Amino acid sequence: MSRGEITTSTTPPAPEAAGRSNKDVLYERKGIKVLGIQLPPWRSPLSQVILTGFVCFLCPGMFNALSGLGAGGQVDSAVQANASVALYTTFAFVGFIAGTVLNYFGAQATLAFGGLGYAVYSASFLSYNHTKNEGFVLFAGAFLGVCAGFLWCAQGTVMMSYPTESEKGRYIGLFWAIFNMGGVIGSCIPIATNWHNPNKGAVNDGTYVGFLVLMLCGAVLAFFLVPPEKIIRKDGTRVQRIRHPSMKTEIWGLWETIKSDSYILLLFPFFWASNWFYTYQQNCYQLFYFNLRGRTFTNLWYWLAQIFGALAFGFFLDNQRIRRRKRAIYGWIILFVAVNAIVSYSFGLLLDISNLFSSGACLINNQIDKDFTWYLIMYMVYGFQDAMWQTYAYWMMGALSNEPRKLAYFAGFYKGIQSAGAAVVWRLDAVKYSYATLFGSSWGLCGAGMLLAIPVIWYRIRDTELTEEDFVTPAEKDIVMSKVKQVASSP
Repeated sequence: MSRGEITTSTTPPAPEAAGRSNKDVLYERKGIKVLGIQLPPWRSPLSQVILTGFVCFLCPGMFNALSGLGAGGQVDSAVQANASVALYTTFAFVGFIAGTVLNYFGAQATLAFGGLGYAVYSASFLSYNHTKNEGFVLFAGAFLGVCAGFLWCAQGTVMMSYPTESEKGRYIGLFWAIFNMGGVIGSCIPIATNWHNPNKGAVNDGTYVGFLVLMLCGAVLAFFLVPPEKIIRKDGTRVQRIRHPSMKTEIWGLWETIKSDSYILLLFPFFWASNWFYTYQQNCYQLFYFNLRGRTFTNLWYWLAQIFGALAFGFFLDNQRIRRRKRAIYGWIILFVAVNAIVSYSFGLLLDISNLFSSGACLINNQIDKDFTWYLIMYMVYGFQDAMWQTYAYWMMGALSNEPRKLAYFAGFYKGIQSAGAAVVWRLDAVKYSYATLFGSSWGLCGAGMLLAIPVIWYRIRDTELTEEDFVTPAEKDIVMSKVKQVASSP
């Protein structure tokens, strides 16, 4: 047994037999206290999910804050839209093979490399402020697509495979909350640097420099990630060890996963829709209604709503008083009703936008317009809905398996398909398709994706996916499985 396996045992051997002191065992099982606060062990799933959350807080979280300004903080949305097409095109391709790369190189290296592209992307807009070099922005978008494919695959694997089955929803919600705090705090940068610029225009250099420094810090932080075989769980199960075969074997494993788990194909429309609605929300609704100062302010509240949405839905999906299969069904119903209710009301706002276009009555200033609060609340509702969608997607995939290798493939499929859809919709925005087209396609794709996911939710999600490989000793298996049977026998 490895050191990590010994510490996860329900009845660990004497410290002397393992070659460790009582102090070592206490630290690994209970963590340490700092200023009176009990911290979890560094090699626990909680610590590692929090670490991954902070990497994404500093990299894609800041990217979201930048994108949430509308047009990447520029006046002309075409530059950012074309960069987004390049970004999501390469992201879509890399997403499919990212699981293979992650299983070969490991999550730590994959996550660290993934963080670099975000800094280059921010630097390209800083350069554009002075040189108007659109080629650099397009290159940065394409390079970020490669890096983001690796980062999000590593993130998804950690988030879905490190926690226990009973904690996946909460940990996904926790990750999403930390990650979106990047959008919240990142939004404070343009608020502080652009508040006295009420006119519609590009953000200043200080905004881009702030994003650049924070994104580089995120890439460095990724090197502190712990490999799965060293993770300590509190319930007696372990994270299955990822064996790193040849690249050829990994590519073959990708194909074998599609063959053996072909039900995943039914989730592809759900994956495709998961980023499609961003374009309408950010480059249509927000860019039309708010000026630069208004966008910096609404952006802050959008990401705050994401935090509350992820935590609330994540805790519901982990409600142990309800069997996991029923939670999957109830979660789908809640999400379906929420999406259609929100989009139905948004249809009225779309009609208002069409009427206002001719009069030019837009660019709301949060200091003088009496209707600002209502439009802000609607934008927050969009953020809440997005958090519910992403949380349910990851929880659903995590409920299908506990095997890190398979979950790496699933995470790659998710981000690859998601990014392919995003590349298409950003291109539609770049060539000036109507708001109505972007809105209608978002609604249709969300509905179709949820309906096609029903067979997977109904027939494939079970109350547990625990196997022999999840246990360190037979005794631990008996203890954990008895708890699973108790939950399964409950209503």
